[in-house]
Amino acid sequence: MLVLLLFLILTVLDHISAQEFKSQLTGTIVDKVHSEPIEFAVINLKGTSTAVQTDSKGYFILEVPSDVELELDVFRMDYKSFSFKIDKIAPGATKNVVLKLAQDENVLNEIVVSDYAIQDKTMIREGVTEMKFLPSASGNIESLLPHIALGTSSGTGGELSSQYNVRGGNYDENLLYINDFEIYRPQLIRSGQQEGLSFPNIDLIKDLQFSSGGFGAKFGDKMSSVFDVKYKLPSSFAASVGLSLLGTSAHLEGSFKVSKDNYRRVRFLFGARHKTTRYLLNTTSIKGEYQPDFFDFQTYITYDISKTIQLGLIGNYNLAKYKLIPESGISAKGLIDFTLRLRTDYEGQEVDEFYTQMGGISLTYLPDNKKNPTFLKWLASVYSSQENERFDLIGTYGLYEVETSLGSDGAGEDKSLLGQGIQQRFARNYLRSTVANTELKGGTEFNYSGRSLTYQFLQYGIKFQTEKINDKINEWERLDSAGFSLPTDTNYFRIRNVLKTTNNLNSNRFTAYIQDGFTFQFQNNDELQVIAGIRGNYWTLNNDFFITPRMQLIYTPKSISKTMTFKLSGGLYYQPPFYRELRNFSGQLDTNLMAQKSAQIVGGWTYDFGHSSKGKKKYKLIVEGYYKKLWDLVPYDVDNVRVRYYGANEATGYAMGLDVRLNGEFVPDAESWFNFSLLRTREAIDGVTHLKREPYKTEAKEVSDVPRPTDQLATLAIFFQDYLPQNKNFKMHMGFTLGTGLPFGIPDNNRVFRNTYRFNPYHRVDIGFSVTLYDRKWKENKPNHFLRFTKYTWLSLEVFNLLKIQNAASNNWIKDIFNVSYALPNYLTSRRINLKLKMDF
Repeated sequence: MLVLLLFLILTVLDHISAQEFKSQLTGTIVDKVHSEPIEFAVINLKGTSTAVQTDSKGYFILEVPSDVELELDVFRMDYKSFSFKIDKIAPGATKNVVLKLAQDENVLNEIVVSDYAIQDKTMIREGVTEMKFLPSASGNIESLLPHIALGTSSGTGGELSSQYNVRGGNYDENLLYINDFEIYRPQLIRSGQQEGLSFPNIDLIKDLQFSSGGFGAKFGDKMSSVFDVKYKLPSSFAASVGLSLLGTSAHLEGSFKVSKDNYRRVRFLFGARHKTTRYLLNTTSIKGEYQPDFFDFQTYITYDISKTIQLGLIGNYNLAKYKLIPESGISAKGLIDFTLRLRTDYEGQEVDEFYTQMGGISLTYLPDNKKNPTFLKWLASVYSSQENERFDLIGTYGLYEVETSLGSDGAGEDKSLLGQGIQQRFARNYLRSTVANTELKGGTEFNYSGRSLTYQFLQYGIKFQTEKINDKINEWERLDSAGFSLPTDTNYFRIRNVLKTTNNLNSNRFTAYIQDGFTFQFQNNDELQVIAGIRGNYWTLNNDFFITPRMQLIYTPKSISKTMTFKLSGGLYYQPPFYRELRNFSGQLDTNLMAQKSAQIVGGWTYDFGHSSKGKKKYKLIVEGYYKKLWDLVPYDVDNVRVRYYGANEATGYAMGLDVRLNGEFVPDAESWFNFSLLRTREAIDGVTHLKREPYKTEAKEVSDVPRPTDQLATLAIFFQDYLPQNKNFKMHMGFTLGTGLPFGIPDNNRVFRNTYRFNPYHRVDIGFSVTLYDRKWKENKPNHFLRFTKYTWLSLEVFNLLKIQNAASNNWIKDIFNVSYALPNYLTSRRINLKLKMDF
C-alpha cells in the first residue's frame, strides 16, 4: 500500500508542471423554464476530444487551456444544443458558469439513453460529493444508506457492518450493481468485526441510485431493494490520497487518446484502500489482541473502439483477514434493583480469511440513430471467493449478581456467584464459490409527436449464470456448567451443535426480462409515465421456473405543480435461493427449496419546494407507504450479522410501513438529510402454534403471528451539515441514528415462543469537524501556499459514538445453578476520535 501511495504522489508531482498551465471551468446546467438541474448533459471543448458529463445535480468540472479564448458545445437529448464562448482564464484559476438549456419543442420525454443509463423516477438518485464528509466507522458507502435511502437500517451489525436491511428484509434480499455488473459478497461472515471493505469505492463513484421496493423488471430477482452504482468516466487526470487512523486510500483517474481520431480514447480508474479497525475494536466488551487487516484494489477501464462501440473492463481484488486472541470480557445487564455481570477469561484464538476476486468485460453498441436511439450491451463476469473460518476458543465464565444498594460500601461490586462454567467453540469451515455469467441487454427509444403518447422506451435482456460451490463444515460447541457437560448423558460424553458436513453444488440459472415504458402528455400539460414488464427465471438445480410481472405508474400534475410527482408501483417479486438459504442448522442442503415469494404495492409522493440562492429547488420531500404479502418464506435467526436459515419453505408473513425523507439546504450551500421510517413485519411458521407470555402472567397466549428478526418499529437517521457563518471553510458534519430494538429468541428454541425478546434501542451520534486547508480557487490570493500542488485539501476531526452509548450486537446465553438462562449482551464500539486528511490532485 505504501508503494502504491508513493507511486501516486510521484505521478502527481510529475503532472504538476502541466497542471500549472491549465485552468478549470466549473458550472451547473439547468432547465431554462423549471430551473431544475440537468443530468447527463455533455460539455465539449470545441475542436478537441475533451468532454465531461454533468452529474445528478447538473454540475460539471472541465479542465481547459489557460490564457486562450474558449468555445464549447453543450449537448443533451431532448434539449436544444448550443455553443458558447468563454474569455481567457488565468493559469490555475477557476471560472464558474450557470448554463440554461431550452427543451426541444418537438421532444418532451424525460427518459433518455445516455451514458448507458436510463433515468428512473421510481428510484432515489444522489451524488456522492457531500457523502464523503459523513463520519463513518466502517468507511463503507453502505453506512450512508440509512440517511438517504427510504426504509433502510443497519440492523444488528451497527456501525461495523456494511450490511443493511430494507423494509423488513435481510441483507440477502438486496441487489447491488456496479456499472450494470451484479456484485456478490462472502457467505461465512458472522460479525461486523470480520467485515472488511465492501465493493463500492466512493472515490470512483459518479453517482448512485437506490430503490427500496417496487422496482422495474430490468432489475434482478430479489425481494427488497436495488443499489445501482455508476462509476466515473473521467475526461482528464485526477488523483486523491486519504489518510486516517483507520486506514488509507488512494485513487487515480484519467484519459488519453490512442490515435489521431478524437473518438478513440481510453478512460481509466484505479482505486486502492487499506483499513484496520484495531483502534475501534479495542473499545468492545472483549479485550484482547485484535489483528484485523483489510485491503482492496479495483479498476474500471473503458476504450472507445469507434464512435458507436465502447469496451469496458472492471476488476476487483479484496482481502479481509481477521485475527483475535481474546484475553477477557466483561458485560453487564439489568436495572437499578437487579443487575448481572458476566466475567469471562479466554484461551485460544480466531483466524478468519476472506479472499474475493471479480473480473468483468462489457461491450456497448450505440448506433447512430437519432430518430430511434438504441443501445445493445453485452456483459460477462466471473466472481470467486475463498473463505476460511478457523477458531478454537475456550471461555471460563462466572455469572455474578451486582450490589446495587446505593448506600452500600460494595456498591457496583460483585455480590454473589450465580453460575460458572466453561464454553468451548471450535470450527474449521472452508467455503469455495465461483459464479460466472454472461448477459445481453438492450433498449430502443421511440419518439412520437402530435399525439398524447409522446415517448416509448423498450428494454430487454437475457442472462445465463453458472454457479459452483464447495462447502466443508467442521464445527462444534461444548458447554460445561458447574462441572457437568451439557447436554448431560451418563453413558456418553456429548457436545452441542455438532456440524460436520461436506456440500458440493453445481447449478445453472437462466433469466430474461422485457420492459416497456410509455410517456403520455395531456392537454393540460400533465404527464403520465407507465412502465410495465415481466421477468422469467429458471434454476436447473430444482427445475424451479417462474414469471413475475411488475409495473410502475408516475404521474406529474404539471398543471398544478411541475415539481410534484405521484408514484404507484408493484408486482410479484420472487427470490430463488443462492446457497445459504438451502443449508439448515445441521448443515444439510434441501435442493428442492423453492423461491421465496412476495406481492408488493408501493405508493409515493415527491415534492420539491422552496428556492435557494442559486434558483434551484431548496427542499425535497418524499413520502412512501407500502405493503408486502410474503409466502414460501425460509425462516431464519440472526446472530450479529450471521443469518442462519431453517432450510425449508415453511412460513408466511407480511411487511407494511411508511417512510418519509426530507433533504435540502437547511443551511445555504450545505445539504442535509432527515429520514424517518415506521415498520411492522410479521411471520407464522407452518404447523406451529405460536405462543407469547404477557408480562407478569404465567400462562402463554396464542398469537396468529410473531415478529420477524428484522421487525423494527421506528428508525430515524439524520445527516446534518453546517459551517461557521463568517468562514465556510470550517464545517460540521453530524450523523445521528436512532432505532427501536430488534427482536430475538432463545437459541435452538425459537419456534413456538419465537422472537419474544428485544434488544435495547440503538442510538448513536457521530460528528466530524472539517477545515479546508487549500482550494485551487485561492491560487491568485495565495500563490505561495505550501499545498498549492493540490486541487483541494481538507482535514477532519471525527468523534465516533459521541455520547458513548453501549449498543448491543448479539447475546451470550448463560445458565445459572438453577438452570435459568440469561442473555448478556455483546456490545459494539464505544467512543473513539479519528483524524482524517484528504488531498485531491
